[in-house]
Amino acid sequence: LELFQNYPNPFNPVTQIQFDIPSQQFVELKVFAVLGREVASLVSKELGYGRYETSIDSREWKSGVYFYRWKTADQIQTRKLIVLK
Repeated sequence: LELFQNYPNPFNPVTQIQFDIPSQQFVELKVFAVLGREVASLVSKELGYGRYETSIDSREWKSGVYFYRWKTADQIQTRKLIVLK
């Protein structure tokens, strides 16, 4: 399981997030504002083996620091992303 840093970062208005899954499992990928409010749910489903990519469109968001969290049965990882407008 591997969650990559979004690219580009900082970004405006769109960025990509890639992740690898070694076997079929349920994956959640969500974005949170710095104070913990959920601002986007990017993935919430069972996925099979492979590399995946999803994008974030921040046109409705304010500039600032956000966090994206990846959650599977085996692990939770969090990374920081920055919206610059």
